[in-house]
Amino acid sequence: MNKEDNNKEHNIDEVQEPITSAPPEVRQIIDRVWQLEKSRLDKKINSHINDDILAIVKEAVR
Repeated sequence: MNKEDNNKEHNIDEVQEPITSAPPEVRQIIDRVWQLEKSRLDKKINSHINDDILAIVKEAVR
């Protein structure tokens, strides 16, 4: 592994750290929002996502 690859891996770890260290409830919200966004991108849906994210958060808070 060269130095550039090592730096990229380190940067990915830094970006993922808040997610991996988040409480399980927060990770669940993150995962559901990620799945929602992924499915929307797969279907090339360009509509607003805010209402869907709000519903996910409200459900998790209940």
